[in-house]
Amino acid sequence: MKLLTQQDVISHEEYERQREGFRSRIIALKQRRRISLGPLMTLVFENRDTVRFQIQEMIRVERIFDAQKVQDELDVYNVLLPAPDELSATLLIEITDQATMKEWLDRFMGLDHGEKLAIESGGERAFGVFEGGHSHETKISAVHFVRFRPSPRMRAAFADLRQPVMLKVEHNGYRAEVPVAGSMREEWLGDLGAAELKNG
Repeated sequence: MKLLTQQDVISHEEYERQREGFRSRIIALKQRRRISLGPLMTLVFENRDTVRFQIQEMIRVERIFDAQKVQDELDVYNVLLPAPDELSATLLIEITDQATMKEWLDRFMGLDHGEKLAIESGGERAFGVFEGGHSHETKISAVHFVRFRPSPRMRAAFADLRQPVMLKVEHNGYRAEVPVAGSMREEWLGDLGAAELKNG
């Protein structure tokens, strides 16, 4: 997927004028690209629009005007975009009960290592590969970045609504399995198509 550049970022003043409509569009888009995996885990699949929104919001909140600092934000957030043949997601561990938060975060230790999270379709699985640096020996972050590399056979299943596509997680007593809606599958095919166009 084509990286975002300075030309994709609008000025602070212009963004303030456009923000309400921009934000409404992104909220609707994220609804299509969001999937809950059990009661404590949500994935939001990223693309240029979702990442551009995060950059514009960061520039707005931090009041960043310097071109080099804008570039620094682009460099940080462009990492979230899927590479060719990939899907990329932000994974959120959503624990609101303070009394059980530590217990659950302890149980989620190790989630980001090994084959714990997968997309399953076409008789195959694409396991999530987590970005490093979001956990250490005694603590795991509540936010992770995960990449999936679905095979051509899996992609064909995404496009055929007669074939089931599942998202699954199993780790240390937390187990969930959900079907992936057609709207999400359309988004995935669009992401993979954008990657293929870049290659072509």
